[in-house]
Amino acid sequence: MSPREAFLERVRDAVAQGNRAGTAPKLPERAGVGYQGAGPDPLARFCSELANAGGKSHRAADAGAVLQTIQSILQPHNARRIMLSRGGLIDRLELPAKLKSIGLEAKTLDEMEASGGPHEEFFKADAGITNVHRLIAETGSVVLASRPNEPRSVSLLPPLHICLADRSQLLPDLFDLFDLFSPAPSPGKTAPPSCLTVITGPSKTGDIELKLVTGVHGPGEIHVIVFDA
Repeated sequence: MSPREAFLERVRDAVAQGNRAGTAPKLPERAGVGYQGAGPDPLARFCSELANAGGKSHRAADAGAVLQTIQSILQPHNARRIMLSRGGLIDRLELPAKLKSIGLEAKTLDEMEASGGPHEEFFKADAGITNVHRLIAETGSVVLASRPNEPRSVSLLPPLHICLADRSQLLPDLFDLFDLFSPAPSPGKTAPPSCLTVITGPSKTGDIELKLVTGVHGPGEIHVIVFDA
């Protein structure tokens, strides 16, 4: 067998192994190689790492504090047209109605579709408010899961992104995120969503003359409000 044939044979074997349904390599043991964890205070670690990445964190003890925090974020930007996803904390806190009650043009995906389609509304929005799937303390990352009531457009198109999270959604390490999923049904595991987006700080690029620019491929500012009730 020639070196070329041997190489192609190894590739075929690797592809066959990777395409075998229901199999996946085991994750490293906790505290093993690659696992960083979050230290004694995961929430403080998350807030610190998010700040290092250019994002901003806020803690809210009740629904009133969440609304006040959102107002304080929107005011410096004079943001009035707000787009919201549905479900999770957004529905639990009745946020669309509360934002409307203080004079903001808050619309959910359902309302945009009822008015003739969401696409133009996405580009007109000053801010997008989403739930989160998880928070990662190790890296200060926000994890979003795409669903029919939580499209990626809400987090990608408006220049300002506000995330709402329960403290219970905080995970110590990125390994802990992928440990939630399984390629096959099993106790305590779920199938991964169609799309997971891991966001670490605002959108950035260094492609333009090697100068770091924010807000080119997505929001230039990201805020995470942790509901710590």
